[in-house]
Amino acid sequence: MAQKVVLAFSGGLDTSFCVLNLRERGYDVITLTVDTGGLSEEELKYIENRSKELGAMRHYFIDARQEIFDEIISYIIKANALYEGKYPLMCSDRYTIAKHLIEVARKEGAAAVAHGCTGAGNDQVRIDVTVMCLAPDLKVIAPIRELGMTRAQEVEYLEKKGFEVRELTKRYTINENVFGRTISGSEIDENKEPSEEAWVLTRVTKREPEYVRISFEKGIPVELNGKRMHGIEILQQLNAIAGAHGYGRGLYVEDETVGIKGFQAFEAPGLLLLIEAHRALERLVLTRRQLAVKATLENTYADLSYRGLFYEPVMRDIEAFVDSTQEFVTGEVMMKLEHMSAIQVSVSSPYSLVREDIARYAQAAGWSGEEAEAFIKLYGLQQKIASIRKTGKS
Repeated sequence: MAQKVVLAFSGGLDTSFCVLNLRERGYDVITLTVDTGGLSEEELKYIENRSKELGAMRHYFIDARQEIFDEIISYIIKANALYEGKYPLMCSDRYTIAKHLIEVARKEGAAAVAHGCTGAGNDQVRIDVTVMCLAPDLKVIAPIRELGMTRAQEVEYLEKKGFEVRELTKRYTINENVFGRTISGSEIDENKEPSEEAWVLTRVTKREPEYVRISFEKGIPVELNGKRMHGIEILQQLNAIAGAHGYGRGLYVEDETVGIKGFQAFEAPGLLLLIEAHRALERLVLTRRQLAVKATLENTYADLSYRGLFYEPVMRDIEAFVDSTQEFVTGEVMMKLEHMSAIQVSVSSPYSLVREDIARYAQAAGWSGEEAEAFIKLYGLQQKIASIRKTGKS
């Protein structure tokens, strides 16, 4: 009896190749598509049909959109987690996919799980390390990594077997989820500006400025323009609203987990807007020292999450700290969207640290000029003594 393997399946070039390759190795292939956002009904139907035509014995579909928001995206927002200050951890859905691969493998009695990652990318680390942590008894198979296949070779192999490859798939490798889209391949890998064809979410369709009002409770977005909804709905709507202004594109050089640098293009209009709005609210309600300490942990959190260590115990420790900082991060932020940009125009909170009854910046204060002068004298005292030591002049 053939052993079963559960394959993370997108219906694209790499995973289509994997189905045929695994079957040739003698495995009964079970495909799993985890919807973490970005899949239309038409695309889901295509993926299911693609699985069948390639010969998979069974296909699973799991809608994990709300789950990924509650377990992962909410912390990306609360932690303002941008890898290297730029990338909003759109790769984090790999942890949700790996978790469900394990669950389906247990249900099916499979001996292995599989994915279509190459040996040069980061996703192989995220999936393999997660499986190693949560299910060390399961074997991980990565046919393209093992064989060192190029995309051209995969296309040729599939077409020789009689399976058509969609034109867009040939040109770009695209990962689309509720975060947005990442795009690689073709001119992007050659460090050239992507063609307008590459941009979908941020294709400019609106020319006039637009305002959006976002309400947060304990760091979580809960309302958009006065309408209460789950965070996943807010994110999806903001992808469309902000993206229509061309906001949310990213193109940068990224330090990869495997030790190289790579060129990255992405679109994440909704998530970047939520992080920007959340930061504005935090600046209003958190103390300077809270913001400073939190910033160091935000960078650590983003770095570990990017590098495949989502289940490292310190990640839960950082999340606990982040949660404690969000107790008073409740309020409303107004963002103005214009061509390729977004700015905060107002922010309010019942927990604001701005108290006009105590002081108004540079205008009025609840202390006297003499008290301010005495403070300044003491505040700069060490600097003054250090200068005397250096110059010998008092």
